[in-house]
Amino acid sequence: MAQAARKTNWFAIWVTVGVVIALVLVTVLVVTLNNAATPQPLPTEVNTPSASNIDAETGAILVGDGEDRLDTYIDFMCPVCNQFEQMYGAEIEGMVDDGSITLGIHPISILDRQSNGTQFSTRAASAAYCVAAADPDASLPFLQAMFENQPSEGSSGLTNGEILDIASGVGVTGIDACVNDGTYAGYVAAMTEETPIQPGSQGIGTPTIAVNGQVIANSQLPPAGSLATLFE
Repeated sequence: MAQAARKTNWFAIWVTVGVVIALVLVTVLVVTLNNAATPQPLPTEVNTPSASNIDAETGAILVGDGEDRLDTYIDFMCPVCNQFEQMYGAEIEGMVDDGSITLGIHPISILDRQSNGTQFSTRAASAAYCVAAADPDASLPFLQAMFENQPSEGSSGLTNGEILDIASGVGVTGIDACVNDGTYAGYVAAMTEETPIQPGSQGIGTPTIAVNGQVIANSQLPPAGSLATLFE
C-alpha cells in the first residue's frame, strides 16, 4: 500500500504541464494581438517621391496634359471630398481625357484624429504617392476607388492590406513595402502644411480647389456639368 501511494502520478503531472503550456500560449497570443492592434507610429523623415508625374515641390500628382490646370487638395477620410468626387469626378475625368485640363491631385492629411489613432489619412495619402510613382495611369483610378471604399469618420479607417487590395484592383502591385512602411508619410505632413487656404476660411480645409493657380472658395463651384465655366 505504501509503495502504491508513493507512485508518481504522471497523469496529474502531464495535465499540469499541459495547463501551463496552454496559459503560456494564450499569453503570447494576447501580447501578439495587442501589439498588432496598437497603431505603429509613422516615419517623420521626408522622403520625396521621384517620378515625372509628381511635382515634388508642390506635392501634386499630375494627371493629363491639358493647357488649363485644376488642382484638388483632398483627404481620403473627408466626406465632403467624397461628395465633391461624386458630383464632379466623372466630369473632371472627361476634361482630362479630352485634353482640356491637367489635374493636380494633392493628397493631404488633416483628419488623422478621426481614425482612432491609426493615422488613416496620412497612410492613405502616402499610399497615393506609392501608386502614382509605380504607375501614373493608376493615379486617378486609385483616388476614385479609395472614395468608393471610404471609411466613416470616427472609424479606424482602412487597413494597409485593404489599401493594397484597392491598389491591386486598379492594376498596381509590388508596393507593399512602400504602403506598409508609410514611406511618404513625412512628405504628406510637409505638403499638408503648404496647403493654400480658401478665401474666407481660417485654416486648411478639404476639398480645396485651385483653378489655374488661383484658389477659389467652394461656394464658387458651379453646378455639376459646368466645371468648364471656371476656365472661361
